[in-house]
Amino acid sequence: MDSRKIVILGSTGSIGRSTIDVIIAHPGAFEVIALAGHSNIDLLEEQCRRLQPRYVAIADSSKAGELERRLDELSVEILSGDDEIIKLATLKEADIVVNAIVGAAGLKASLAAVKAGKNLALANKESLVTGGPLFPELIKKSGARILPIDSEHSAVWQALACGNPEEVQKIILTASGGPFRDYPLEKFDSITPEMALKHPTWKMGRKITIDSATMVNKGLEIIEAVALFSFPADKVEVVIHPQSIVHSMVEFVDSSIIAQLSRPDMRLPINYALFWPQRAESDFGKLDLTRLKQLSFEEPDFRRFPALKLAYQAAKSSGTAPAVYNAANEIAVDAFLKGAIGFVWITDLIQAALNEVELVAEPTLDDILSADRQARELTTERIGKVTPC
Repeated sequence: MDSRKIVILGSTGSIGRSTIDVIIAHPGAFEVIALAGHSNIDLLEEQCRRLQPRYVAIADSSKAGELERRLDELSVEILSGDDEIIKLATLKEADIVVNAIVGAAGLKASLAAVKAGKNLALANKESLVTGGPLFPELIKKSGARILPIDSEHSAVWQALACGNPEEVQKIILTASGGPFRDYPLEKFDSITPEMALKHPTWKMGRKITIDSATMVNKGLEIIEAVALFSFPADKVEVVIHPQSIVHSMVEFVDSSIIAQLSRPDMRLPINYALFWPQRAESDFGKLDLTRLKQLSFEEPDFRRFPALKLAYQAAKSSGTAPAVYNAANEIAVDAFLKGAIGFVWITDLIQAALNEVELVAEPTLDDILSADRQARELTTERIGKVTPC
């Protein structure tokens, strides 16, 4: 197999770093032609020296000059700003674009990659959450493919290969339950950012770790699964699985359940996506079944995690509702991490935004961006009226 040419957007984040681990573990299989990060020039410099890309982009334009000075002796073109990062998603020579940008900022890059007919290895779940209605027509025209690298959606993708879409009874997304699965509900008002950042099984970025604690992350995955696999929300179920060994399952009409198992290691689904449709040898996530003490499953508690119920509401409403859900959450999580609001306020603010922003059932990109902006403004305004914690 010829080496595949890769663009990595969000290379300095946890998914970006894991992607580079996979590439380094398979010498000669890939050529990294472009990297993009937000502001971490130390790590971007290190990655450029290791991978020798043709292009590197930094979202924070104020740091572009310093990055250019540091990389002066390398044959790499320095770009800056969000628009330049989006251009990298359309490079003619790219075989795969990895979108690991955090948050709704990744939507335009995903749309650009799909419009250009690229294989899009997608970790930025917000792309499909906010822009889900926009992708089917673009994919039909360009022939692009979306290759999920979230562990849950990768597991579903792999399990779906065992049957036909019309034979699927339901998709079952697993969730660890985060750090507060058994925490007394009456004490949720006292949860601090430090407590919420202690995830029991996964090591992730700050924002996604808080999303796991509220189970907004699983809510986003419900919405993403609806968009990615074209199944209605009532065919997507969530079960709590504290061990994080079964990453998701598909139940077929004959009652067979196909599951994908591994240790919690994001490099395994990344490895699967980058080599698809082949599988490549690796030890990422390697599991010794004899060491497993138990695999347990339980229903989610919607009183404890109301964000799940709101996600189903947004998924069924469709249109611009998922964009509102996501945007309000991004603003609320940032405020919580800064100590401006309490933990339970995150879900309250999502609910308020869903109630207040008018739904557009068949949105254009402008409609989605407008709903996103309105949700952010309304949520920011509400937070400004709250007494700091």
